[in-house]
Amino acid sequence: MNPTRTLATVALALTSVWVGAQAEEWEATGFVGLDSRAFWQDERFEGQDDGFNASLHVQPELYWRSDDGRQRVSVVGFGRYDNQDDERTHLDLREAYWGHEGAGWDVSAGFGKVFWGVAESRHLVDVINQTDLVEDLDQEDKLGQPMVNVNLQRDYGRFELFFMPWFRERTFPGVDGRFRSALPAETDNPVYESSDKDRHNDVALRYSHYFGDVDVGAYVFDGTSREPNFVVSDEGDHLIPVYEQMTQVGVDLQYTRDSWLWKFEGIRRETDRDTFNAAVGGLEYTFFGVGGRAADVGVLFEYLYDGRDAGAPPTAFDDDIFVGARLALNDSSDTSLLAGAAIDAETHETFFNVEAERRFGDNLTVDLRLRAFSNAEPGEALYAFEQDDYLQLRVSWYY
Repeated sequence: MNPTRTLATVALALTSVWVGAQAEEWEATGFVGLDSRAFWQDERFEGQDDGFNASLHVQPELYWRSDDGRQRVSVVGFGRYDNQDDERTHLDLREAYWGHEGAGWDVSAGFGKVFWGVAESRHLVDVINQTDLVEDLDQEDKLGQPMVNVNLQRDYGRFELFFMPWFRERTFPGVDGRFRSALPAETDNPVYESSDKDRHNDVALRYSHYFGDVDVGAYVFDGTSREPNFVVSDEGDHLIPVYEQMTQVGVDLQYTRDSWLWKFEGIRRETDRDTFNAAVGGLEYTFFGVGGRAADVGVLFEYLYDGRDAGAPPTAFDDDIFVGARLALNDSSDTSLLAGAAIDAETHETFFNVEAERRFGDNLTVDLRLRAFSNAEPGEALYAFEQDDYLQLRVSWYY
């Protein structure tokens, strides 16, 4: 998103909601943080980070709710300054919406974030928001999506309707950044299948409910694919993102029984180029009160399948096994640890991930992250990243 347009949109949103809530109190919160990444292998491509990368990020948040509790406003901005990659220096509106709650229904309009999914290793069914890929390669960070959302809550389930009039393009690391492909992505002139380009009207309808111990979600989405394909530029020095039109149906299931969680996500995507199915499913078993203490240890296992062909947007998870463990000390500092590895069943490409987090006092959190790649050969999905192993320390101050 253009920074000037982002700031103008924030100002307009704040002005509009202030007029409607002039006598009310706002809740201001958020955080500011510093990330430092250490890469211990030489860069694969010329000009990339050569060993150490630092960046500053900030996320201001404003919330308001009317006295009767029926109206609400949420404004969440995000900004990052990166000392190496110009593409990673960016601003975004994560949220900027007004909402109203009625009896058994609610509506919201503006920039919003919606998350769907139950699996740990990959969120296949999460389709509403675009990925902010300059933030992290795990695709967990999302851009705010302009939308109108109408929901109906009934005894037999929840129905959600989304109308999205403006498409957000995916962000990509620049020439100087790590985690990029051999040819960097050029985002200035993407290609769209639709003649409406980024103003195509996307729609989605979702149903969710629970049946005993089973939580069920199902949806249909019709619009611009959040996953781009790529073509090589005429100059042959960069990739151009291509955004196709797609119809996608998805389902997520979670069965809870005692210490067991059984999880499944599946999609079927149809485009003019390809039709394919993809799924991720597995289990999590938790040992509570380990060693007579308050700590819990969860063991995770998932299998990932993706049937797309070579002409579809690329993925590293077409036939993979994920194994991991989760530790929660359940202490006053919210200390937690997640470790896992995704292993390709055929090529043995492996992605290792370790994340640890702890709070110090009421305002400071420290997050330590280790990621590494192995067994990737030329032509395989993770080969471009194989020398991008890194250790990251993130310190965030909440106010």
